[in-house]
Amino acid sequence: MAKTPPQCPMDSLLRLLMGPWTTYIIWVLSDQGPQRFGALKRAVPGISTRMLTERLRMLQGAGIIWRVQEETIPPAVTYGLTSRGRELRSILDALGDIAKRWRDEGVFAGEVSGTT
Repeated sequence: MAKTPPQCPMDSLLRLLMGPWTTYIIWVLSDQGPQRFGALKRAVPGISTRMLTERLRMLQGAGIIWRVQEETIPPAVTYGLTSRGRELRSILDALGDIAKRWRDEGVFAGEVSGTT
């Protein structure tokens, strides 16, 4: 019987974060603080209401964001980062720095054929 290799915990985290718009939403909440749904939608240009709702539910389910709904008409819903979500800030900042450097080096434009 073949053994199943142990799952890499980092792989699980990256799979969670790599969904469409996920890191952008986390970045906005980290950079701008708690946001009402409409403000968050405006801060993430191009995202559909359906996709934003889906991503927010997924992030809430993972304990990365919190959600508070005020019983007003219409309901006021605010989202923010939990302590788990705030843990990601330094990691995402570091990845952002690498991404900017690689972009400037032409990696994403296919201009680099190898490493030095």
